[in-house]
Amino acid sequence: MKPSTNPLRRLLAMALAASLTGPALAFDLDSDTPITVSADRARLDDGKGVATYTGSVELIQGQTRLTADRVMLYRSVEGLNRIEANGTPARYQQPVTNGEGETDARALHITWSAADKQLTFEREAEIEQNGNLFRGDVIHYDTEQRVVTAQGSEDTGSGPGRVEMVIQPRSGTDSTQ
Repeated sequence: MKPSTNPLRRLLAMALAASLTGPALAFDLDSDTPITVSADRARLDDGKGVATYTGSVELIQGQTRLTADRVMLYRSVEGLNRIEANGTPARYQQPVTNGEGETDARALHITWSAADKQLTFEREAEIEQNGNLFRGDVIHYDTEQRVVTAQGSEDTGSGPGRVEMVIQPRSGTDSTQ
């Protein structure tokens, strides 16, 4: 079955979205907190609105952090509108809303789009939060609707890649004791 019509995959994607209790997984351009970038090398093409950072790149806004081997920032007259990160792997980290735990996402390629309000993790993509794990070849996270969709890799002759999810049981504590 196609991933979009497979009820089990849809259910797993909804379960992951429900388990992502943190704020929208993205940099917040409406925040007063600046995005700080550090790297070994930087190149700014002001005419094209592209800044390229290479070598141990780190982007930080508040407690949100992106590390990669190479990061490209795209700006328009409205401001920053796209971030592309490549690494072995690139890594995205953000604390969850209630302060208990962290969202830790890794992929060989990570893209954040302000216009689409979406984070895309491609190739060897993995998102982990409080022991819950979601793996796939491509994982899209709609930061506005809080919807996760994932797909496995193409069939390479040894079988198609699959989406994998591990959901931890809820820790049951009896509040009457």
